[in-house]
Amino acid sequence: MLVYHLNEIWPLSFPRRTMWDARSAFRDWVCDELLSDSFPYKEIENGILWEVEGKWVVKGALDVDIGANPSAEGGGEDEGVDDQAVKVVDIIDTFRLQEQPPFDKKQFVAYIKRYIKNLTPKLDETQQEAFKKGVEGATKYLLSKLKDLQFFVGEGMHDDGSVVFAYYKDGATNPTFLYFAHGLKEVKC
Repeated sequence: MLVYHLNEIWPLSFPRRTMWDARSAFRDWVCDELLSDSFPYKEIENGILWEVEGKWVVKGALDVDIGANPSAEGGGEDEGVDDQAVKVVDIIDTFRLQEQPPFDKKQFVAYIKRYIKNLTPKLDETQQEAFKKGVEGATKYLLSKLKDLQFFVGEGMHDDGSVVFAYYKDGATNPTFLYFAHGLKEVKC
């Protein structure tokens, strides 16, 4: 069996998406792309948070079976194979999310206060009202999971950008990601 790396058989430069059919991307207000409609979300906490299921995937070498018989052609089983496959979380890899050090409760509350102060003026009146009404409940929800959360920011690593939260539900092998819905704006691809 011959093994080809994807960039050897498809050398063109395409956006780093694992899902080719994305029609919309979701960016935070500093223009970091954090999500696309290729990843379905569920609204929780009165629509303030979006919950998205991530998956561990294998990235790297691509096995291509061309029907050849390597032993008849003088090739060994693993001859010339440079297997650099690695396991990655699809959402982290696709959007190049950068993991941040964990927050303690005091740091988290300070971040949320600054986030609310920065985000609220960017929302229209209806969105402001809904956000202000539900953000306290969403904050309590996140605080209840604080010790289990991982923190990610977009590729630009902006201090004032949105933080993406990830955790593993009880017994889950794949992470669940949480986004502040009002902090994302849809951009058509």
